[in-house]
Amino acid sequence: MTLDTSLAGRHALVCGASAGIGRAAALALAGLGARVTALARSAERLEALTGDLRQAGAPEAWALTADLDDRPALERAVSEHLARRGPAHVLVNNTGGPRPGPLLEADEAALLEAFGRHVLGAHLLVRLVLPGMKAAGYGRIVNVVSTSVREPIPNLGVSNTVRAAMAAWAKTLSKELPPGVTINTVLPGYTDTERLASLAEGAAARTGKAVEDVRKGWLATIPEGRLGRPEELGAVIAFLASPAAAYVRGVALPVDGGRLNGI
Repeated sequence: MTLDTSLAGRHALVCGASAGIGRAAALALAGLGARVTALARSAERLEALTGDLRQAGAPEAWALTADLDDRPALERAVSEHLARRGPAHVLVNNTGGPRPGPLLEADEAALLEAFGRHVLGAHLLVRLVLPGMKAAGYGRIVNVVSTSVREPIPNLGVSNTVRAAMAAWAKTLSKELPPGVTINTVLPGYTDTERLASLAEGAAARTGKAVEDVRKGWLATIPEGRLGRPEELGAVIAFLASPAAAYVRGVALPVDGGRLNGI
């Protein structure tokens, strides 16, 4: 049997596409032949990305500037874009993580902001794209979350809390979405992105260690012996978005080089 990973004729909406895992996912989906809408706050980065998406194989690529913290504006922008460009068959929910720090030091505003950006933003987008997915009989929703869903990460209190909520939201939806429309969650481990570099600098400042020593400590916990690459996460996301993954539904898949201890 031939492995069917073609997304020819499909339209993918990728959030947080201007950098890191989101950018890698957009490029991987383009490589499978999807038309790609790259959504993020940075218009400058998105415009540069659209050319790369076409070069990677996307028949069409568009930049959509929007902020998940401003959900009324997000709803308008996405609704208008889908009306112009056609329904989305693939949705990648991905956005920057909350600020680090102990959970006890987080105030209500920090928790509400993170919950809104991650859970409420993703929920809004699912509701916007679902009619088109149902009409096509094809839908793939892939959420980029964190291994903290399984094992909370020290000093990421708000992130740990909201990521777990995101995973529970996705699992619940997996029981409610119609046949042909799947939802899955990818749990990245330590991945070489701007976000991870920022976390390393924060950890170094907090502990008095050198940034390189912080990174060495992380590497010591990874059996694969290195950080993940964004394109490796992008490849997993693209597979879950493809026809080949039609029977994968409601899973939370670690992509972490073997770091997690749980089975």
